[in-house]
Amino acid sequence: MTKTLQSNAIRPAGPSETYDINTTDESFAVLKNLFSEYGDFVRVKAKSRRDDSYLINNPEHIKHILLKNYQNYNKGVGFERVKMLLGNGIIVSDGAFWRKQRRMIQPAFSKAMIESQVEMVQQCNLARMEKWMALAEAGSEIDISYEASDLALDIVLRLLFSDDVDTILEQSGENPFAFLTEDPTRDIQVVLKYRSLMSLLLKLIQARRTTTKKYNDFVAVFVDARDKESGEAMTDKELLDEVMTMIVAGHETSAITLTWVWYFIAKYPHIEQTVQDELKKAAINGAPGAADLEKIPYIRQVTEEALRMYPPVWLYSRKAIVEDKIGDYIIPAGADIFISPYYLHRNTDFWDEPEQFKPERFAVQNQKDQHKFSYIPFSAGPRRCIGDHFAMVEMQIHVGLMAQAFRFELVEKNTPELEASINMRAKNPIMLKIIKR
Repeated sequence: MTKTLQSNAIRPAGPSETYDINTTDESFAVLKNLFSEYGDFVRVKAKSRRDDSYLINNPEHIKHILLKNYQNYNKGVGFERVKMLLGNGIIVSDGAFWRKQRRMIQPAFSKAMIESQVEMVQQCNLARMEKWMALAEAGSEIDISYEASDLALDIVLRLLFSDDVDTILEQSGENPFAFLTEDPTRDIQVVLKYRSLMSLLLKLIQARRTTTKKYNDFVAVFVDARDKESGEAMTDKELLDEVMTMIVAGHETSAITLTWVWYFIAKYPHIEQTVQDELKKAAINGAPGAADLEKIPYIRQVTEEALRMYPPVWLYSRKAIVEDKIGDYIIPAGADIFISPYYLHRNTDFWDEPEQFKPERFAVQNQKDQHKFSYIPFSAGPRRCIGDHFAMVEMQIHVGLMAQAFRFELVEKNTPELEASINMRAKNPIMLKIIKR
């Protein structure tokens, strides 16, 4: 039952104008202005929605929403767009169904399972290195946005389906996944391609249920998973939704981050030099293995700082189920809550010189006093991204290998313009001159 606001409730300050927050360039600019004018807790009166919006940019308040009282907040505005494309996977599902699905897919993300996939990640990167070597010898430039996306897609597909990926490519005669890297739009033609791809994957999932062949991949784990309460397996639709979610969300976030990692390494010679010094000290020859990653902490710090500067998911939304109190403010039932990692990561109350790229922020000794909820590129709390550990392993291996073989120069010196859609990315390709070491 919906509660009414307490008579003495304090309403956060906000503009007199009405506005509906969305994952758009316009809202991205609006948030900047509102946080600047009204502080870290802003109420925006709805223009066409039933409920008002509350913009929150304080780590302690965010901790309340994402951790302390997370059960009072369902997924909010914007997730319907994701659901239309990807189905009801763990990114958009809520409640008991989300908890069931999370439990069933969790074993795929165990430390042992991730370590068993390191060789696959290495092989994908070694194959990419051969391609880049030919481009370097030809004096070519690369679109790092595309290259990172294509590589990340290859990795996530093999993580899910292992060598069945090669079978799909051979039988299809063309790459049915190519549009995911070649066409970043989400128009009706792309929606039709999604539907076609889902039909192909559904057939593959159904075949997996009857095969006697043993696989060491995520789909094998998903097929074998049983709900601990009912003992039932995932339905084909449930499994397909999780697979589609991981293909699209999993590859896009890693690809965007790697794009920015190379952009910053190319932009700042001192960053590149520190990476080189670390690799020489670690004495890693070739693709880093699982045991090598602790030897290259600076590469991880560069990746974490890229995620701070340009978190791929720049806006999270929640909807309050019942009335709640956060700090001095009452949040009414039904309120739309918006949290922006992009602006949180630039909050000068918690970050020194936030517009500066400083990987050393993430050195262990510099993290002791940092509020844990001031940095949430993978969200936080029980709904933290389930693939965050694998993503960091994947990116460290990639940078650790490629930085041994190549250096990069920016073709365009100007800071790239941003596109704030469901994911935040550079609006135009980031071109790099690739040079063999």
